[in-house]
Amino acid sequence: MTETAYDSELLEAVGMGVVSEERIDVLLGEYLERFYKVIRHKSQRLYFGTYIKGLMSRLDRKSVEPVALAQLGEKAVRPMQQLLKRSTLDEAGLHAVHVEGVAALVGGRRGMLSVDGSDFPKKGKHSAGVKRQYCGRLGKTENCQAGVFIAYAGDNGYGLVDKSLYIPAEWFDNDYEKMRRKCQIPDSQKFETKNQMAQEMLNKALKAGFNPEWVGMDAAFGCDHKLLDGLELPEGVYYFAATNAKERVYLERPVVEPPPKNSRGRPRKRPLVHGEPICVLAVAQDDSFPWETVTLAEGSKGPIVADVKRIRCTACRASGGNGAQTIPGADIWLYIRRHEDGELKYYVSNAPEDTPTSALDRAATLRWPIEQCFQECKGFLGMGHYECRTLTGWNRHMLFVMIAQLFLRLLQLELKKTVLPQPSLWPHH
Repeated sequence: MTETAYDSELLEAVGMGVVSEERIDVLLGEYLERFYKVIRHKSQRLYFGTYIKGLMSRLDRKSVEPVALAQLGEKAVRPMQQLLKRSTLDEAGLHAVHVEGVAALVGGRRGMLSVDGSDFPKKGKHSAGVKRQYCGRLGKTENCQAGVFIAYAGDNGYGLVDKSLYIPAEWFDNDYEKMRRKCQIPDSQKFETKNQMAQEMLNKALKAGFNPEWVGMDAAFGCDHKLLDGLELPEGVYYFAATNAKERVYLERPVVEPPPKNSRGRPRKRPLVHGEPICVLAVAQDDSFPWETVTLAEGSKGPIVADVKRIRCTACRASGGNGAQTIPGADIWLYIRRHEDGELKYYVSNAPEDTPTSALDRAATLRWPIEQCFQECKGFLGMGHYECRTLTGWNRHMLFVMIAQLFLRLLQLELKKTVLPQPSLWPHH
């Protein structure tokens, strides 16, 4: 690997081989030009471009100060901090350009939009949304910030699409009023659960130029029926959502009768359901539904083989406010995967009955790229290196990391070409 100002381990990790610093600089300059069109001030363009390049550098710590010192010198530290924290910047415009790029570079009909959470351990109590809560990165309850992210994965690669910082409910109490101001949390912002944030961001992404085949999520989101039923899925787009072992389904669609009319007493409001749902764990343990060994995909270390069950059934939904009674929902697929170590994973999908089983098998592999996004961004692009406390700073740092990661996808595609044409940002649809 030729030594460059860019992180050679990063370039190797994304499979780029030997590439010169000069070649990357040319492509990066062309890439950033599209973003510069929505950045009004020349100095902001300089600090923005420097920050993106710094995220891909060999620095051990990729927060504002180390990046500024390494690339521009001491006088650039404060202006770059201002760029991240409080200077006027068209974040919506930058994000729109980024989304256009992801859709054009890696978007496509055979892809999946995924949602997942990612947590960031933090010391102290003065950063936006920080709280003692379960931290997935540490696997325990710890002081951290929690983010919700959207990614796209398809035949041409993957990239992060959107992000949002979870602000816990107590942060909207009167006791936190001064803290909210210090952390630049706008007065208009209201409390939302992570699942509400996920639904909102997925629906927004579905209208942003992507043409996916699937919408995916892990069990933390997939077991939320309100989230699934609230997805504004275009025709031909279906969810393939992980769920937990307690998920219940009807193996046969039950007969539902209207509430009987009682001659005495209070009239019944709930229908009569003739059938009992069963938990998916029981289905996995039921030998009458045999396991089938299939090759899900070709991985870097060989075929990905798994035992699976694919069962057509009926979703189970709560009736009434307290959820005491269940009623049948839509007809769905239950997809159960058994890993080599015996671990069971459960998925539900509203894909139609005539969906090829091979399509379901492929969908089961499409959610892992969002994990790959986090590995790249946290391992090489300084995603967790930010030292700002404000919501503005968090949003801008995450957006800049997403923009840097998208450049890696562009670089991969450009360097695959036998003859490199005059560099262009990305093709227009």
